[in-house]
Amino acid sequence: MHAPAEAFDLTARYVRICGAGSAFIIAYNVLGGVFRGMGNSKVPMYTAAVACAFNVVGDFVFVAWLHMGVTGVALATVLAQVFSVVLSWFFIRSAGVSFELRRSYICFNFRMIKEIILVGAPVALQDLLVSISFLVVLAIVNGMGVIASAGVGVAEKLCGFIMLVPSAYMQYMAVFTAQNMGARKPQRARRALKYCMWSSLAVGIPMGAICFFYGYIPAGWFAADAAVVDAAAQYLRAYALDCVIVSFLFCFIGYFNGREKTAFVLFQGLAGAFLVRIPVSYVMSITPGATLFDIGLASPCATVVQLVLCVLFLARLRKRRKAGLELATAS
Repeated sequence: MHAPAEAFDLTARYVRICGAGSAFIIAYNVLGGVFRGMGNSKVPMYTAAVACAFNVVGDFVFVAWLHMGVTGVALATVLAQVFSVVLSWFFIRSAGVSFELRRSYICFNFRMIKEIILVGAPVALQDLLVSISFLVVLAIVNGMGVIASAGVGVAEKLCGFIMLVPSAYMQYMAVFTAQNMGARKPQRARRALKYCMWSSLAVGIPMGAICFFYGYIPAGWFAADAAVVDAAAQYLRAYALDCVIVSFLFCFIGYFNGREKTAFVLFQGLAGAFLVRIPVSYVMSITPGATLFDIGLASPCATVVQLVLCVLFLARLRKRRKAGLELATAS
């Protein structure tokens, strides 16, 4: 990762503490999947938003008040994950679920397991490899020094909060599309795709405007050093473009996941990550006078490529659908 020598021990400590919270991330995703499977996508969104706010408050308490530094930031992250699981479990216990689950009901259906793996593995692999691509970008930034590394660290925390909205739309589209495809109502899924894009865009535009023009304000909430705040603001200025573009991309990804086109989702994710994001970041980093704004442009560039691929793939699906209708009419 090319972590600066003076920040290596702190980086290792942060990774160890956050790694301990991985089990809670899995638990939250399982509980969130239960709600989404029942058509209730509000509860996972609420718990994620509250947990994110809890994380922000935790940063203030552990870092600004108790002066725990990196340890405090990591603890705030893990405790927020724990809180999201507790909150999700509370909703299940208070609201109940529409089915009965007993230990005796648990069995292994290998045909169903195979189907789940075939559909889910590409999505999991895409998330993993895309995350690795962001780690590579972070490694490139770390080579620019402590200030740049800290600035991107602050910016990425803010980006995680900003991405809550398009991520929620993506998850909703996946569930809604799958339910309607199963009910043989694909036209409803296509209409939902259009509505989700525009409503997500309505949030993405103001978010992008804040990041572009006033990114130094939220960055100042997490860093006191003026140089770090300026570095974070530079990165956020480039990320502002992504706030708008992902409003379309994430809805496409959710739609294709719901239609079990996960192999394509994997392909477009890898194309954006390894053919655009990493190469652009590296080229920008070795350009004389490169700034974090230049490196940050790699993310919207990758998103544009992925969006183009999604549009082309959707056009292909529509062409095949029309061809099928014509054949059915002719017969």
